[in-house]
Amino acid sequence: MNDQDWVEFLQWSLPRLRMYWPGFRKVRKQIIKRIHKRIQILQLADTAAYRRYLEGHPAEWKILDGLCRVTVSRFYRDKPIFAVLEKVILPALARQTMERGGHTLCIWSAGCASGEEPYSLAILWMRCLHYRFPELTMTILATDADTALLQRAESACYPFSSVKNLPGDWREAAFARTEDCYCLRPEYKRHVTFLQHDVRDSVPDGPFQLILCRNLVFTYYEHGLRCELAQRLRESLVADGMLVLGMHESLPADTSRFLACHERLGIYRKQ
Repeated sequence: MNDQDWVEFLQWSLPRLRMYWPGFRKVRKQIIKRIHKRIQILQLADTAAYRRYLEGHPAEWKILDGLCRVTVSRFYRDKPIFAVLEKVILPALARQTMERGGHTLCIWSAGCASGEEPYSLAILWMRCLHYRFPELTMTILATDADTALLQRAESACYPFSSVKNLPGDWREAAFARTEDCYCLRPEYKRHVTFLQHDVRDSVPDGPFQLILCRNLVFTYYEHGLRCELAQRLRESLVADGMLVLGMHESLPADTSRFLACHERLGIYRKQ
């Protein structure tokens, strides 16, 4: 099977899963590798045979959906976003929470993969902001549809390639180093709760002061689903709550009642 066969298969199958083919162009090798293994397990000849199999076995679509999850992640991914979170967004939300009589800063990390994003937030809070707002507790709900990734997140042990973007002093303070990995210390893990959850199905109990939904909905899902989920995310935020997308993502043009605060970084405020 050549690359064109795979491209044609993905262009046919992804829209049926309400996914957006152009978002998969750069990561398709990861997806193709998984689907190819599935085709071999089913003892099928090629993508054309798998397409026929899908048409005759509706339950297979759920398996294909799982194979199309993109799992690229690392700590402190997109440093400019974390710089704005540290200097601007989290302090503003902390002050806002206290002014409203609250004691907990509630954050949702949607599509958290192996925990790199929520743990990065926990490290940032403990290293930079905890002592400025001692009255506040930060809680992070980290969700993903993939149970295997969540198991890895719970273990919180990573290779150097996953943690290399962290500032060196943060890395040394937050992790216990072994011969082949870095394991997050318990005092950083306690801020994060993991939950198996597919963002397409529902939203977890909120409300949240901050939602991070990066490099997922607004890259890999089709336009109609993006609009639906943007509305759900908005409803899960407190008044003036913040939504953070990926650096190369933006809300659909017809999404209402969000104000672009740092549009270049994909950061929006609920109006």
